[in-house]
Amino acid sequence: MSSDMDAAEHSIEMHLPYVRHVFRDVHVKVVPVVVGSLSEEKERSFGRLFSTWLGDGESFFVISSDFCHWGTRFRYTTVDRRSEFIWQGIQRLDRDGMDAIESGSHSAFCNYQTRTDNTICGKHPIGLLLTALSYCSKHSGHNFSIRFVRYEQSSKCLTTSDSSVSYASALVQTTGSPTRNSRRA
Repeated sequence: MSSDMDAAEHSIEMHLPYVRHVFRDVHVKVVPVVVGSLSEEKERSFGRLFSTWLGDGESFFVISSDFCHWGTRFRYTTVDRRSEFIWQGIQRLDRDGMDAIESGSHSAFCNYQTRTDNTICGKHPIGLLLTALSYCSKHSGHNFSIRFVRYEQSSKCLTTSDSSVSYASALVQTTGSPTRNSRRA
């Protein structure tokens, strides 16, 4: 990563204060991983690799991504004609993406991205996570559920001269327990 790219990347600075707050009484090691532009096959490959840590019961993952960046400055101005206001169309667009993620299906999320080209900057880390969860479920017996708990837009776009960035927070939870005959991922 170039020094310019590193300077522009700010997600670690945004998340470390929250991680420190949540784990204030526990010493934790933080291993930042920057995920660039990956093919679907590479997302699956890295997802398999990361599933080892995902299923170990000791690791905690924070996946960072904004959702839709809408407006001329982001070069994304798709308007949903079914919605009365632009912001409602953006919300519907993002909700469709969240539904694909909540399904836990990497292919559903990839199909959504192909269909909409939504400007989700962390689409590759999300794809990696979905494949890691799937692999972990299949090979270690852990079951997971994904649930979005909060959604906001930086502003409510009413005209095409407005702009907005969407933010969504999700939880991944382990459901049930591993099967007795499962092997480690």
